[in-house]
Amino acid sequence: MKNRFAIIVAGGSGSRMGASAPKQFLPIGELPILMHTIRRFRSYDADLEIIVVLPAEQIPVWEALCRQYRFTEPVEVVAGGQTRFQSVRNGLAHIRSDDGLVAVHDGVRPFVTTEIIRNSYETAERTGSAVTCVALKDSARLLHADGSSQAVDRTRYRLVQTPQTFQLPLFRQAFRADEQVFFTDCASVVEHAGFPITLIEGSYDNLKITTPDDLAFAEQKLRTPA
Repeated sequence: MKNRFAIIVAGGSGSRMGASAPKQFLPIGELPILMHTIRRFRSYDADLEIIVVLPAEQIPVWEALCRQYRFTEPVEVVAGGQTRFQSVRNGLAHIRSDDGLVAVHDGVRPFVTTEIIRNSYETAERTGSAVTCVALKDSARLLHADGSSQAVDRTRYRLVQTPQTFQLPLFRQAFRADEQVFFTDCASVVEHAGFPITLIEGSYDNLKITTPDDLAFAEQKLRTPA
């Protein structure tokens, strides 16, 4: 089995949450969101090398939270950049292996399952990439510049989630590019470098916690027996 790594990007400010603390540090089930996320990856592989990317000014806060909650999961903490692209590249620079697989995941997606993580690594090992996604539930329309819109076939579209997992050599090559405004996720960077993207099935429960409603849903989900 190839070496496996995970870069967990946690650069949120909490502005949409209306909270004073960054959203990744808000507690659900009596534990900060980011800690739940780390434990999901640790449950997949106890020896997985996990790199957590945080804004430099938030690292002391994270260290204090680890002491407060007695959180001792072994992770390497790296200072991020001004954008997600820069933060992922900073995390990538701390992976010392030239070969293997790397998964990139949002720090505020704490409900990713072991099955999704495993499928992500196994698919990327076979095909080069594995990008988690879900189908659209609702009807969709394309909005035009003049304000008009038209119906589109929703079966041809997917909502992209994380983890997004890639073979390390192609991922390093992709992230040598100059940053572009259309780099909205790792898949867009890898696609820009000329590599194909393989989609895998995600889960509607694998939500990204960004609003108070998301936070309330997360609390309820933790309280509800599986």
